[in-house]
Amino acid sequence: MESLRTPDDRFADLPDFAFEPNYLTIPDGDGGQLRVHYLDEGPADASPVLLMHGEPSWSFLYRFMIPGLVAAGHRVIVPDLPGFGRSDKPSLKEDYTFARMVQWMSAAMFDVLDLHDITFFGQDWGGLIGLRLVAADPDRYARVAVGNTGLPTGHGTPPKAFTDWQEFAQNSLSFPIGKIVTSMATSKPGPEVVAAYEAPFPDDSYTAGARVLPSLVPTSLQDPESAANIAAWEVLGQFTKPVLTMFSDKDPITNGGEKVFLERVPGCAGQPHTIIQNAGHFLQEDAGPEMAEILNTFIAS
Repeated sequence: MESLRTPDDRFADLPDFAFEPNYLTIPDGDGGQLRVHYLDEGPADASPVLLMHGEPSWSFLYRFMIPGLVAAGHRVIVPDLPGFGRSDKPSLKEDYTFARMVQWMSAAMFDVLDLHDITFFGQDWGGLIGLRLVAADPDRYARVAVGNTGLPTGHGTPPKAFTDWQEFAQNSLSFPIGKIVTSMATSKPGPEVVAAYEAPFPDDSYTAGARVLPSLVPTSLQDPESAANIAAWEVLGQFTKPVLTMFSDKDPITNGGEKVFLERVPGCAGQPHTIIQNAGHFLQEDAGPEMAEILNTFIAS
């Protein structure tokens, strides 16, 4: 497996992102190694808050949440998925599978960092991958929060907004990641933020992961990961530790997605679930400080 590594100078002087990079190495599953980048802020001996981004974003998405969580005394871990951010980027679309993304992040967060007593939050693909990790090893988690995400099994019909996104990501001649991310936020970020989301991708050769991940979301029961996601839901259906949903009100892709968690996950009972107002798909961009405060209250309670 051949991988690309974004030059460090692409990440210089990004707005509101004065965090030190950290790196670890994991097997790529093909006889080689991948370097994975992660942020590690706050006291090293505190229980970790693990924040996982989706696609086509990267850890920059969490820059407005990290300070509030650290101020409350938490250790905050924010990895970049392989293919994104400062992590290595396998160069071919076929290098990426749902199972491999789960395997890579399990190796990074558990085999290397060996995290326990985790408060998890995942959005978009961060939720798809993270919920599989929760189901695989639920004892590592103290509590779970999710927003604008899910764990599709292939049942039902996906919304047209999502199938249109799958088609665009695979086939569009132009794939302007910075504009894609910021167009799905209500806060209308400026050009410096657009450029920051573009930073990991000097040219289209770096975007194999970002382009292919939408097509790896199960949309039928014949999908290779449908059975694994169904099995994960069996575990989540018995998960009694606290689970909080914090979806946004202006996301056409995941609107109403909190309902399946409220119906199926016993840990959701009695929790202060919320709908983040005036926030789009990338709700961390629109309401980061508010989300940090919600998570702090969730942990404290």
